[in-house]
Amino acid sequence: MNYILKLIRWKNLLLIVLTQALIKYALLEPLKEDYGFRTALSTMDFIILVLATVFIAAAGYIINDIEDVTADKINKPESVIVGRHISEKTATNLFIALNFIGVILGFLISRAIGKPSFFIIFVLASALLYIYSTYLKSITLVGNIIVAGLVSLSILLVGVFDLVPAVTRANQSSQLFFLDLIKDYAIFAFMLNLLREIIKDIEDIDGDYKMGIKSLPIVLGRQRATKLAFILSLIPLGVIIIYLSNNLYKQPIAMGYVLLLIIAPLIYTCIKLFSAELNRDYKMISNILKLVMLTGILSLLLFQFILLK
Repeated sequence: MNYILKLIRWKNLLLIVLTQALIKYALLEPLKEDYGFRTALSTMDFIILVLATVFIAAAGYIINDIEDVTADKINKPESVIVGRHISEKTATNLFIALNFIGVILGFLISRAIGKPSFFIIFVLASALLYIYSTYLKSITLVGNIIVAGLVSLSILLVGVFDLVPAVTRANQSSQLFFLDLIKDYAIFAFMLNLLREIIKDIEDIDGDYKMGIKSLPIVLGRQRATKLAFILSLIPLGVIIIYLSNNLYKQPIAMGYVLLLIIAPLIYTCIKLFSAELNRDYKMISNILKLVMLTGILSLLLFQFILLK
């Protein structure tokens, strides 16, 4: 059981659950009366949405590990699970089962909110994860963009499924305001995850080269890819500083939180990237970015205490 949990990246799945739960119960539910908007998902509907997301994401992690066995034996041999602790056949069956359940749950929740066409989102996400692991990840930057996009999608899903079905003429502006707010989180998550995927590619360059994967560091070289990652790291930093100065300058609690737990780690990341050379440097940067993702998500707890424009 322990190896199955590692195979499906249970910590990453918990982060997805936490993100979606905070959007629903720290942002939308506490504020809907004060700001005059409505939500469509009941508690049971929300649980089905979360499970659909988690099952499809877990299936994606499994197929990725199945396809990456050769590269992982070089990059991180101590972490190889498929073929060592769990057979490839068992992993494949688990991938199929989780994917099937996730898509079925996606169909059920789409029907429950009266938007059956939304079912296509889960089908496309499932298909993209498979195509990414078997083909697209070998294409320069394409795989990185897809992974970052799917992470953003897990954030957007709550807004799309909870707000869009409840839009009326009377509440349209409020519904769209909060949907845009969730979209801002999704865009920030996309930027951080794209940067982190590139950094992980730099760290995994040896195994990817043997697999014939045309990752960015293999195409550009390790040093040039690192410099590009440094430039890219300035974008989310600049965006969050602009957002802070435009929207939160009158909110001291929010300003302190963002400065200390989001901007400061991002500045440190930029500094480390400028001089990174060893694999342990890239590993540290990757972990810091993951921590920033967590602190960014936890900032949703602040909205009950600050005044929104």
